[in-house]
Amino acid sequence: MHQLHCASMAQSPESRADSTPAAIPGGIEVLAPLCSVFRRFLKERNLRYTQERADVLDAVMAQDGLFEAEGLLAQLRSRTSHNVSKATVYRTLRLLQEAGIITPTLVDPKQTHFQLVYGREPADLLICMETQQHVSLRDPEITQLRDAIAKRHGWRVTGHRFVIYGLSPEAGEPGTNMRPDPSSA
Repeated sequence: MHQLHCASMAQSPESRADSTPAAIPGGIEVLAPLCSVFRRFLKERNLRYTQERADVLDAVMAQDGLFEAEGLLAQLRSRTSHNVSKATVYRTLRLLQEAGIITPTLVDPKQTHFQLVYGREPADLLICMETQQHVSLRDPEITQLRDAIAKRHGWRVTGHRFVIYGLSPEAGEPGTNMRPDPSSA
């Protein structure tokens, strides 16, 4: 069965039949609303929903976890017939962030990582400040605590982001900026 994906929505009906969909975590039930949300967002700003923006959105939706703009660009260049520019990827990521579809996450000070948040359960993170290792957490206790805190303050929860920064077991001793030497064990 042929699944529709966001890039095919930017194509003419004739060219849709030849498009190959990316595997989308979350399935078609997230796909169509997400494409619509982005299209509406662009329309409100008098911006066009182009094939290149649709390709970037498809690539973002295929991500499972954190991703970087450069890695996304490399994936796009290897899997699409369109030449998506670096500037288009970065501009589209900014637009997706403004639309509330993705969120940036600080993993290291040199590179912004992003995470798809629309239509997904919150993916909380442990991030090592020395090795940049990250571990995705899906812990119901965090959600229960979030809900209890919001209720106590009379708030209605619409989402959350929880990131713990620290040093992983693979990191060196605090302040040494050195990783342990595996040969000395």
